[in-house]
Amino acid sequence: MRKIHLIFFLTLAVAVGAGASETLTMTDGSLQAGDIVKFDDNGLLLRSGDTYTNLPWGRFSQESLKQLSANPKIRGLVDVFIDPDPSQRPPKAEITINPVERLERPAHPSLFGGLAASPVGWFIFLVLYLANLYAAYEVSIIRSRSALQVVGLSAVLPVIGPVIFLWMPMKQEAPPASVIEAAPEPTRYQASTPEIQITEASWQPQGEKKPEGQVYSRGKYTFNKRFVETRFAAFIGAVPGDLAQKFTMELKTMKDHFAVQHISEVTPTDVILETVGRGKIPVPLADILEIKLNPRTA
Repeated sequence: MRKIHLIFFLTLAVAVGAGASETLTMTDGSLQAGDIVKFDDNGLLLRSGDTYTNLPWGRFSQESLKQLSANPKIRGLVDVFIDPDPSQRPPKAEITINPVERLERPAHPSLFGGLAASPVGWFIFLVLYLANLYAAYEVSIIRSRSALQVVGLSAVLPVIGPVIFLWMPMKQEAPPASVIEAAPEPTRYQASTPEIQITEASWQPQGEKKPEGQVYSRGKYTFNKRFVETRFAAFIGAVPGDLAQKFTMELKTMKDHFAVQHISEVTPTDVILETVGRGKIPVPLADILEIKLNPRTA
């Protein structure tokens, strides 16, 4: 019997301690009044008459949290939700801006002045100067001028020198004594294709004369499909014409030199050569620098 009375009084004491009536303010300004039934980490349970309301700690205003903090049993649960006073906050660290040393810019910088004052600028000037000399060399080939003359003037007058010779007319040389007549353009590579014949002048003495070599250089002549088919028709195909029986052909490019037996095919961009000792080789027409016909030796 004593144990039953002891349990009853203990339960009553806990109920009285936990059931203190409170009026609390929410964050939205509303009021919640009632007896505190229980509390834990998630919030507390209020009883108002027959109504029980679960209120999380985050819904209480700062004043209500401080009010609940007065209860030693609840203090440990609500202190983490109470904002500290400004006086309790540590002072903010002062930000110190140090002066920065900046490079001085010239008052009125110029393009050529800036390039001349820089190693990169001198390198650019050197590349442009060498390109100017190379352009002068190409102009000398196109205009059939002395390379030393054109390159020398371009070295003294960059850019201006190549332009001068480029606008000058092409230098023409006197035609050779033996003139090769151009045959009409063939339609197919046949044995009956008209060939280039070497004629003799009427004033020359009677009798057979040894034919002279012929040189066709880029600049004097334009190497294209029509030119090759008309000038060297005797060399086109496996069966040589009269001209091919009297002359041998040499063809020179920027990178190589060929001894030609005959021309297998001519396209708008390439000429396919049957060479001596090297077989069949295609050569772009744009790469040809010179075609030379040498008299055959007995």
